[in-house]
Amino acid sequence: MPGTTRTRRPTSRLRPAVLGPVALGLAVLALASAAPQAGQQMRSTEPHGLTAVPGIKVGHYTLTQRPTGCTAILVDGDGAVGGVSQRGAAPGTRETDLLDPLNMVDRVNAIVLTGGSAFGLDSASGVVRWLEEHGFGFNTGVARVPIVPAAVIFDLNVGNNPKVRPGADCGYRAATAASDRPVVEGSVGAGAGATLGKIGGFAPGGKYGAMKGGVGTGSVTLPNGLIVGAIAVVNAVGDVVDPRTGRVVAGVRNADGTLADARALLRSGALLPPSTPGRNTTIAVVATNAKLSKAQAGRLALMADDGLARALNPSHTNGDGDTVFALATGRWGGSADISTIGALAAEALTEAILRAATEAKGLPGFPAVRDLKPSR
Repeated sequence: MPGTTRTRRPTSRLRPAVLGPVALGLAVLALASAAPQAGQQMRSTEPHGLTAVPGIKVGHYTLTQRPTGCTAILVDGDGAVGGVSQRGAAPGTRETDLLDPLNMVDRVNAIVLTGGSAFGLDSASGVVRWLEEHGFGFNTGVARVPIVPAAVIFDLNVGNNPKVRPGADCGYRAATAASDRPVVEGSVGAGAGATLGKIGGFAPGGKYGAMKGGVGTGSVTLPNGLIVGAIAVVNAVGDVVDPRTGRVVAGVRNADGTLADARALLRSGALLPPSTPGRNTTIAVVATNAKLSKAQAGRLALMADDGLARALNPSHTNGDGDTVFALATGRWGGSADISTIGALAAEALTEAILRAATEAKGLPGFPAVRDLKPSR
């Protein structure tokens, strides 16, 4: 495999060890290192983003041949109460029905975000295997069955070999790499083959061009101890927009390399969102240390999805599989209204989407934000 991971033996069977740094597997590197690479800078060395929530660990595994990859979000201990909001019309998912409050199991052990379209769902099997080996899962009396919902993006049209996609081994390696360190962002894991701004066409050389997407993370911590974090894999059909300023950060490009603004193109009638299923999906996880019921976790995911809609224009189209998962660890002893927690989750998810765009590293034909020509 092209990616590499440094690991150490778990110190306890009942709790995953904090393992080595994420395996980046970049083509120009033989080994990953703990220091962030170009395109994956963190704001600080303090806990930031999804791993700011105690008990949450994140690991990436990247296949560089195409590129593509997967990202595993693990929960310590007995897991977390889970929820989901699935508002895109072309989803690729696993175990989302389990998160319905009407259904029995109310805690999940991990969530997998992956590239590779429906093929990439195999990576969740590797995370299941890792969790079983470490004693995690729903106790059925005869075995512990790990509960691992998953969602995919379509990235098979990036690179020159659509048969390169994440499998069970990639998921296992991502779980092995998971740690509570600041999340590596950019063109890694499930975001390695992500693109955005495809509403004007995907292939380079047309009237309008696409850009590179990726993985980003964000978090909000209140003085009372409430924490809400998010991670997003941005593979959007439209633009990434900063809702604080209304400015397009990344998206559809004009032939001269400047940003075209999908909102203006849509209003002019020049473009219509493509209806090709599944090629324009943004998938995300939000987490909080608050204690929530299963129904409240579903509301958390639904409200967090508003942050996705603020930062991506258009979103939830017929060709999107937009999916947001929610996790509530219940480790915080305070209390907060679900409306407050959901509003903060939307803020954290907006931040994660913006960072996914700004921290990405470009591919041939798909420049990143850092590659854009300055505005005049």
